[in-house]
Amino acid sequence: MAKPRKQSVKSRIALAAREHFGQDVARITAPGGEGRSSFRLHLTDRTVIATLRPNFRRTHLEAHVLTELAAYCSDLPECLGVVGDIMFQSDVGKRRLNVEIDRVSPDRQVDLAAEAVAAIFRIHAAARRTRLHDMLPHLGSSVEWVTGHVDSIDFLEDLGGISGAFDRFAACERLAWPARQFVKWDCRSGNAAIGADDRLRWFDFEYAGMRHGAEDFAWLIGDEAWPLSAEQMVDIMIDAYDTGTGIPLPEYLDYLAVYLTFHCVQRLKLIVKEAEKRGWKSKDRIRRLDDAGLHPDFAVHLCEVGGYFAERSAITEPLARNFHAAAQGFREMS
Repeated sequence: MAKPRKQSVKSRIALAAREHFGQDVARITAPGGEGRSSFRLHLTDRTVIATLRPNFRRTHLEAHVLTELAAYCSDLPECLGVVGDIMFQSDVGKRRLNVEIDRVSPDRQVDLAAEAVAAIFRIHAAARRTRLHDMLPHLGSSVEWVTGHVDSIDFLEDLGGISGAFDRFAACERLAWPARQFVKWDCRSGNAAIGADDRLRWFDFEYAGMRHGAEDFAWLIGDEAWPLSAEQMVDIMIDAYDTGTGIPLPEYLDYLAVYLTFHCVQRLKLIVKEAEKRGWKSKDRIRRLDDAGLHPDFAVHLCEVGGYFAERSAITEPLARNFHAAAQGFREMS
C-alpha cells in the first residue's frame, strides 16, 4: 500500500517543480532513502532538492530561516522557493560528511571537522545579524524538558549506580540557559555535505530555534558515527571559537561538557532501543542511510565521548564511571 503513496508524492513534487522552474523533471531520486522528506530532482540544467515535511509549518519555517541566513552566510542551501507545502532548495552536494569523513586520511578528517565547526560558528554569527531571534521557538525551555534531559542518566544506573555526589539540581540549573543564540539543531554529520566546489555546507534546518548555541556542537561531537576523538574535537573547538558569542571560552566549553554528557546518554538510549528492535547493522549501511549507530563500536565511541566530557565539568564528573562501564560492556559485544 505504501508504493502508490510514494508515487503520488513524487508526482506532486514533479508538477510543482514544473510550475516553479518552467521545465520538466527528468527523474527524482531519494538521497536519504524513500522514507525521508527530501528528494533530489534532476532538471535539464541542474539538480535541486525538494523538501516535503509532514508538518506544513516546519517547511515554511525552514524556508524563512534559509532565506534570512543567506543574506550573511553561504554555509547552507539557498531557498529556491516554496510551492504550497513543498520547498525547493539548492543541492549542496552528494558527498555527505558522515560518509566522506570515513573515506579520507586522518589528517583530512581533522580538516573536515574543522570546516564543519567553523561553518556552524559562521551560521550562528549570521543569525545574530538577523531578526530570527524574534520569531524562532525557544528549544528545551521548559523545566520538564531540562529535568528529563538530566534524568536520562538513570539509563546508566545499573552500571555502578549513580553517584551520590552527582547534583541533579546543579545540572538542571546549568542547562536552563536563556535562549539567546540561534541553533540549527540536529548537527549530526549526515546533515552536512560537500559540493562540487569542495565546500562543506549544512542542511536540514527544520528544527531550528533558539538556545545556548553549544547544542549544535554537541550534536556533531556526540554523533556516534563521528570518527574523531573527544580530545581532537575540543582542540578544534578552541581553535575555531568565535568570541562573538559573547561567552568566555572556558564557560562555553563547560556548558558544552555538561550538555554533551546527557546528549550522549540520549543517543545511547536510542541505539539500545533500536538495536533491540532491529538488531545490529553494518557501519557502511548506517553511514549510507544516515541511520542510528546500531553497531557496538559506535556505542563504544559514544560512551568514550560521554565519559571524556563528563570528566571536564565538576557537575558531571561523578557520572564518568557510568560511561566507562558502559563502554566496556559494548566492547565485549563487539
